[in-house]
Amino acid sequence: MVTGFSMGIPLICSLIYQEGDFQSILISSFITLLLGIPLWWFFKKHHDLGIKDGIFIAVFGWVLVSALSTLPFILHGSIPSFTDAFFEMMSGYTTSGATILTDIEAVPHGLLFWRSQTHLLGGMGFLTLTVIFLPHGMGGLRIFRAESSPGQVITKEKFHARNRDTMVRLWIIYMVLNLAQIILLCLGGMSLFDALCHAFGTVSTSGYSPYNDSIGHYNNAYFDWIIILFMFLGGTTFVLFYQVVRGDWRALRVNTEFRWYVGFMLFFCTMVSWLLWKENTYGLWNAIRYGTFQVTSLLTTTGFTTADYELWPQSSQMFLYAVCFIGACAGSTTSGIKVVHYIVLCKFMAATIKKIFFQPMSIISVRLNQRPVDNSIIHLSVCYFIVNIFMVLAGGCVMVLTDDMDYVTAMSSVIAALMNIGPGFGAVGPSENYAFISDAGKWFLSYNMLVGRLEMFSALVIFYPSFWKK
Repeated sequence: MVTGFSMGIPLICSLIYQEGDFQSILISSFITLLLGIPLWWFFKKHHDLGIKDGIFIAVFGWVLVSALSTLPFILHGSIPSFTDAFFEMMSGYTTSGATILTDIEAVPHGLLFWRSQTHLLGGMGFLTLTVIFLPHGMGGLRIFRAESSPGQVITKEKFHARNRDTMVRLWIIYMVLNLAQIILLCLGGMSLFDALCHAFGTVSTSGYSPYNDSIGHYNNAYFDWIIILFMFLGGTTFVLFYQVVRGDWRALRVNTEFRWYVGFMLFFCTMVSWLLWKENTYGLWNAIRYGTFQVTSLLTTTGFTTADYELWPQSSQMFLYAVCFIGACAGSTTSGIKVVHYIVLCKFMAATIKKIFFQPMSIISVRLNQRPVDNSIIHLSVCYFIVNIFMVLAGGCVMVLTDDMDYVTAMSSVIAALMNIGPGFGAVGPSENYAFISDAGKWFLSYNMLVGRLEMFSALVIFYPSFWKK
């Protein structure tokens, strides 16, 4: 029902531009609502959800919503293939930004708006939006946990005891950031339509643009720096915004993950910018501008581009490749491995070396945000990191066998899908797209996008036989 009603906004856009996509969006909205209303009516009395129910809804809810969201494109004919349309919508909702469209600018404005709106809905987590409309106690916490990052378990972040109130606060912060960016982009001369689409893709750290050249279409330094700022904010855990608004500036100072996040950002931006300037790719100012933009885009798993970084020196490309494995903060709109897991792993590694070689009789604890971290949380971080690396290696082999592509493209496509980045390297680089990949490859990458967006465990546990037993 939420999906069907949300198609009403693109309808307004299609009425304004009159490009022949109004009917397809309207019919899609009616079909989605006709499916949703009976489901709500017959099952509205089922209030208690277990952890298995929450995981089931989180995984298959995203699949169902992505499938229904393909209708406007299929009915209009912009994307006639269901596989291609599903890939595009799964990429949109999971904030990946990978596209199969070879000419984005040929698509009607109403459909482009719907495409970008999936970022807005998926950025905060589509199911967190639906929790707002559920009755109190209807398993909202189960759904939220199934959709959330394991990093939020590590940092023990929470807003409010009542699930609906928590979601409302999250969405208010999220929408205020979107509104602020829209205003700033419009003040710089960007049209309202473009500002809406790019804001939806920035704060949600997603990456869809209505132009083939992404942000590079404008070649405007003001737009670049505004988008850099809001990509950075989108990668910050939202609990910090809430605490700062309440006047708790100490939370910002003691937050370990935020300090490391800023440190990663400064280090990689400095290195890539310096290498671009050193190799005479750009002058100093443009090296800082383009280097900072691309590092921020990949670190926050946004995927916007202002230049074809595959034409840059190999040294700078290596740093960009490394950035793809990091991600930003837990509790933000980003995907990826997340900074908090690297903090726990690094501190655990340092503590273990210290214990083995220097203080064998001591008990050394790992601390985060000035609090000790439980051993179970350390095990979770180690497991999460290992599974991510395993998924990348195994996925690269699958793509090589499925599409007979070179190993750089195969590995990069899986990294871009699993980390929800969008553009990668090789044949899926910033100036390319995913249209050439086979249907089997697209379905496999779509699943990887879902795994990355649901932070892995929820999307993997459904393959355990014991999950389906009572």
